[in-house]
Amino acid sequence: MWRFSSPARDSGEPRPPDWEDRDLALENAPWNPLHGLDEHEQRPVHRAWERGGWESGGWEPVDRYRSGWRRFIPQRARNRSRMWWASRWIAAVLGLFILLVAWLAITAPLNKSLQPIVPPQITLLAADGTPIARNGAVVDEPVHVADLPAHVIEPFLAIEDRRFYSHWGVDPRGVARAVFMGVGGGSTITQQLAKFTFLTPEQTLTRKAREALIALWLEAWLTKDEILERYLSNAYFGDNMYGLRAASMHYFYRRPENLRPEQAAMLAGLLQAPSRLAPTQNPELAARRYGLVKNALVAAGYVTQAEADAMRVPVTDVRKTDELPTGTYFADWALPGARELSEIGYSRQTITTTLDSQLQNVARRAVERAPLGAAQVALVAMRPNGEVVAMIGGKDYGESPFNRATQARRQPGSTFKLFVYLAALRNGWSPDDRISNREFTAGSYRPSNHNDRYSDSLTLREAFAQSSNVAAVRLLQEVGSDAVIETARELGVTSPLPEGDPSMALGTSTMTLLELTSAYAGLAANAFPVEPRAFPAEQAGWFDWAWNGQDSLRSGDLGAMEAMLRDAINTGTGRAATLSIANFGKTGTTQDNRDALFVGYAGEGENRLVVGVWIGNDDNSPLNGISGGGLPARIWADFMRGALGASAAPPRPTPTPDPSGPVEPLDVPGPEDIPLGDGRRIVIRNGEAILVETIDGVEVEVGVNSTGDVRIDVDQEAARQRAIESAREQREAARERLLEERARYEEYLDQQAEIVEGPQ
Repeated sequence: MWRFSSPARDSGEPRPPDWEDRDLALENAPWNPLHGLDEHEQRPVHRAWERGGWESGGWEPVDRYRSGWRRFIPQRARNRSRMWWASRWIAAVLGLFILLVAWLAITAPLNKSLQPIVPPQITLLAADGTPIARNGAVVDEPVHVADLPAHVIEPFLAIEDRRFYSHWGVDPRGVARAVFMGVGGGSTITQQLAKFTFLTPEQTLTRKAREALIALWLEAWLTKDEILERYLSNAYFGDNMYGLRAASMHYFYRRPENLRPEQAAMLAGLLQAPSRLAPTQNPELAARRYGLVKNALVAAGYVTQAEADAMRVPVTDVRKTDELPTGTYFADWALPGARELSEIGYSRQTITTTLDSQLQNVARRAVERAPLGAAQVALVAMRPNGEVVAMIGGKDYGESPFNRATQARRQPGSTFKLFVYLAALRNGWSPDDRISNREFTAGSYRPSNHNDRYSDSLTLREAFAQSSNVAAVRLLQEVGSDAVIETARELGVTSPLPEGDPSMALGTSTMTLLELTSAYAGLAANAFPVEPRAFPAEQAGWFDWAWNGQDSLRSGDLGAMEAMLRDAINTGTGRAATLSIANFGKTGTTQDNRDALFVGYAGEGENRLVVGVWIGNDDNSPLNGISGGGLPARIWADFMRGALGASAAPPRPTPTPDPSGPVEPLDVPGPEDIPLGDGRRIVIRNGEAILVETIDGVEVEVGVNSTGDVRIDVDQEAARQRAIESAREQREAARERLLEERARYEEYLDQQAEIVEGPQ
């Protein structure tokens, strides 16, 4: 056993000898048998201090690479030189690159990269797979770089690919700038051509690798000008316009060869996000992007700063065409969103929407049964999460494709009172609190109640059910317009709302029916704001649910508001919308009966539907005796009866629709509902032919069954409501006649007085 003496023994503090110096000396000695051993160097093991000396425990391996990268590799390979390691790494990288190129060459569509580009096509499907619209792109003749002025090409190069004529399809500098500085997307014009022409819009590393390989392939087979021509001739510019020629004619009614510098710069800016930046849809965003293009032109040296400052935002010149975009109101509304989902790729897309073909037919029949006369109609039905299941934008799409559900901005009338009363509830008011219902006799603004009916006071519940105008205005003054606007904004209303304007309580601010219905959907779901959507919402996970930014009402406020909405139907102005199940809604009628609305919801769970109905004239002229509690409420109830029954029934055993089959527009009468004109039609129901005729606003059904018996059915509720309306109309007509006779009598008295007094 090894024993060593130690100088520390005299001091009484034992310490081991300096083994490090001794090991180093032994290792460096050429005669030492341990010399040169890198894999298993050895050193003595010190066990303990015994009887005046250190006791050795033998020898143990010594690892000289206790730190650094070599400690992660086997010991037999730790002493290799750097050159050896470098050669192995280079060989491995080259091998992986060869395998990657071989795999991409097999899977990437290189054989199609030089073929002519086929214009894209989008097919929209109903929720059950029925094709409802098929829309192709607007594509014009290709452009030729040699025919384009320099000021037309330069904006595209400046904002999209400044080194287009110097790189080989992939720009390492652009990629590095995008990675390390967050500026630009790193894709060249050649890569973008490969992306939107031959690939899907998926955001994966595989797709990016294929994009780079196709870009190199295109650079090898095509000239730079040919690549640029293909790019400009096929890029998407928004508004369903593909290619520079189609876009320049659409936005500015000019051929691309005649574009002015500012017009070309505007078009170049659209390529980043065509649907969002289109000047016809978002002029402010387009102008902001236009400013970035001008800065890029200055940075690239194409124009001076003074020349860029002199370039004003160009004015669009969009000419209307007689072509019908899709043939259905819903498809016209959904198509821009579908384009945005698929604008990156040029392949044909089949996209499933939220439209329910059964409910759309129910909505169409409910509208066709209504005696509208010359008035227009709009209907929106959605789930509480915003998924639109039915949409009617007018009586006849063929005559007018203008969508009155999504494009027409009209006054919501008393349906806006929802936000006034909800703001009051959130600020401590109770449905049983009282508010003055007396007539306004002072001030510049003096709203009046319908039929000039007033009282000393009403509870909030009664005032809401009777739709008292003076009570709503006083309540807004008590709560404050800021609180009402805040409530409307939280429920998703984005239209302008004037602060301090008492008439806002009566719904004088304009908005679309879709926006108004979405706000009621937020109340139905107790999760707001609700965004109306044409495509199914993705299933949200727990994290998304916790951070979705939606708000909700306290249970007490929600219960009180729903109780008032229920009273508005049971005992108030919306009695024509009564159903056999719990339903909630509010009527709305604007000044001089220019707009008539009913918005509400019914059903439970997955079957709950939120529906808004509007009736009015396109020229904003007064309606003939139509109010929100009349025809709109009846259309709403008619739709709800058919829709809730259809949604609760099990699906019919119909064959699976073929997405590539013929389009079913759903906005035209079906064979089971044949209009005969003059408010009459034939309905095929359970194998029985029924003649339906509308007499003075009341439907009368005459049917003959298989035994020859004649059956006559009358809508009793509609008849009762029509009788009430008729009596009210007669009273109003009598009152107007009395006022006219009084005015004539006073005029007669004035004339007699002038005769008696004589000339002055």
